[in-house]
Parts: sequence; structure tokens; C-alpha cells
Amino acid sequence: MQDMIGGKESCASGQIPMTDLSCFAYVLEEWIVVEYLKKYFFHMVIVSLTMSAILVVFIVPLTILFFIYLSNILLLIYQRNSEVKADPLSEVWDSARKTIASFWDIYARIWHGYELHGVENLPEGPGILVYYHGAIPIDYLYFLSRLFLWKKRLCLSVADHFVFRLPGLKLLLEVTGVMPGTREECLVALKNGHLVSISPGGVREALFSDESYRLMWGNRKGFAQVALDAKVPIIPMYTQNVREGYRMFKERRFFRQLYESTRLPFTPPYGGLPVKFRTYIGEPIPYDPNITTEELVEKTKTAVQALISKHQTIPGSIWKALLERFDKRRKSD
Repeated sequence: MQDMIGGKESCASGQIPMTDLSCFAYVLEEWIVVEYLKKYFFHMVIVSLTMSAILVVFIVPLTILFFIYLSNILLLIYQRNSEVKADPLSEVWDSARKTIASFWDIYARIWHGYELHGVENLPEGPGILVYYHGAIPIDYLYFLSRLFLWKKRLCLSVADHFVFRLPGLKLLLEVTGVMPGTREECLVALKNGHLVSISPGGVREALFSDESYRLMWGNRKGFAQVALDAKVPIIPMYTQNVREGYRMFKERRFFRQLYESTRLPFTPPYGGLPVKFRTYIGEPIPYDPNITTEELVEKTKTAVQALISKHQTIPGSIWKALLERFDKRRKSD
């Protein structure tokens, strides 16, 4: 045994000629082990880098999803401890709403330096807010939170049907006034004096719009018909840099066809960089009995596009959006 060990040590030090078969076998064995380790190490590095990239790209959207579910859990705890059985839209829930709104407002201030401009353009009574839909409507959540904290006012939200299929969010959707948005529901909400918000582009705009900020409303005009029927104004709204904060992967024909056939968002958002968010509420488009539905749709689209053109760099730039966190000159816009 000692002779074998000594032989290996001598072989490793080059003292035994390469014609020695035992030495050759030893060297071959060592070489194979080293090559295996190199290959293994390379794959480990690749896997580690890939996992790190995935984590960085999706960690913020996943964190937002976690906080949304956490908000629902807090409401369930409040409901159980306070034995609340009242209508989710009643003032009984205001203290819980304030707690959740305060949390999201703090998150908005820290992560996106969030600002809200043009609140004075909101009517005291009912109205329809029409806004551009980002990849993740987190900016809209920020708006709802700050509006409630500033004005103690609830804005009801029309959401896509798939939102109501998500498990574990029923109470949160009810307390924050999220609804499927049928014509009848919207008319009742407006009759009761609520603000109602809708993004005509919806999920399609979230998935397939890009840093050019193109509106993707298609032939949707139900919101305009509801506004005419309820005789209420339409208020345009837009959040600066919303596409720089969160993006979707470039449109692919397969995913577009998949969405059009299922109406489900299969493409995950990515990003979450702490870019500057500013929400701008434009001047109201007053009720006009002499305007047609189609004309009101075009008028609203022009108003939203005007906000985009005024406040957004086109095409959007992530670097510029990040630098705007330090731009003091635009705070008074």
C-alpha cells in the first residue's frame, strides 16, 4: 500500500517515466476528475446566473402579488375580529381601507417616488375615469390609495373577468370596489354618486402595448355609452413611465392568438425598477347631449393621448425614468 501511494506521489512529481502504466492510469484518472469538476463548475455558474437573472426580473412583480394577497388576509382578520357583516362598500370598512391605503401609499412613495397631479379635475359627484393600462396596473392602485387618503373617496373599478377567477381575493375586490362592470352595475354606481374607472384597452393593452404607449382600445365604446346614459363627465388619466417600471416581453403571434382565443394573460410581466411615477388627471370632458357615442370615444382617446404626449418621453426610456427620481424641476408640473 505504501509503495502504491509512494508511486502515485512520485508519478505526480514527474519522477517516474510515462511508460509506467500505473503512472499513466493515475494521471488519466486525475485528468478526468479535473475536467469533470471544470464542467460541473461551469454548469453551476450558468445555473446560478440564470436563477439570479430570473429572480431579479420577476422578484418585484411577485412581491407586489404577495402584498396584494397579504392585503386580503388583513381584511379577513379585520372582518373576523370586528365581526363585520356590513356591505363591503359601506363606511364600516373605512378604517381597514385606510390601513391598506396607507401601506400602498408608503410603498408608492419609497419605490416609485409617486406623485398625483390634477385631483382638482375630479368632479364632486359621479364621473367616469378613463386611463391607460400598464403592464401591471400598480400605478392605478397607488392612485386609489392616495385618493382615499386625501379625499376619503372610493373610486369603483371595472376589471377584466379573469380577475374574479383569481383565488383568495374576493374580499379585497369587494372592499375596494372592483366590479365586472356590466352596463347596469356602472349605471347604479354612477347614480349613487361614485367615480367609476375603466381602461378601455384592458388586458390587451397591458399585454401588447409597449414603450411607444400606443392605445389599444379596439372597438370598445361601452364606457362612452354609459357616460351618455348617466349624463356624467369623462375624466382622462395617465401615469408617466408606467411602461418603464414594468414591461411585457415582445409580442409574439402565438401569445397574441392564445390571448384572443382564451382572453387570459399567459405572458408574465417583468421589471419593477424604481422609476419615477406621476399620475396626471386631465380636464373633464363634460356631458354633451348632442354628441354621439363614437364621437365621445374619439374625444376621450384624444384626451388620453394628449396626456401621454405631454408628459411622456416617446419611446420610453428606463434610464431617463430612473433619473427623473432626482429631477426636482418637474415636481410642479
